[in-house]
Amino acid sequence: MKTEILARYRSRAQIIKAMAHPTRLFLVDELAKGERCVCELTEMVGDDISTVSKHLSVLRDAGILADEKRGKQVFYSLRNHCALNFFSCVESVLETAARDQTSSNRYPPQRPQANGATIGEGLK
Repeated sequence: MKTEILARYRSRAQIIKAMAHPTRLFLVDELAKGERCVCELTEMVGDDISTVSKHLSVLRDAGILADEKRGKQVFYSLRNHCALNFFSCVESVLETAARDQTSSNRYPPQRPQANGATIGEGLK
């Protein structure tokens, strides 16, 4: 793989890795509704401020969030709302997987018998 192509995939992986935590996904989802200060986000998450601040800095360093200090408070916002498209994609994958799981539960996999017959034949 060429160096510039590899660099592009590494950059993409960094962004995906930054969002690969339930708390960070929640923070992005909440910030899609508008900017919030760290104190509000800390209360919403229900964790200590240092943990929430660390999650926010991971997202900021990946370029997903912007921050602005106002007095003693820091406010965060989404730099780009395209992260929400990623959420839609994830939801679509989850829905497809759930449908597939439901279908496979309805029709158990067929297992060949020693005599060549198949268990589950005719159940569909």
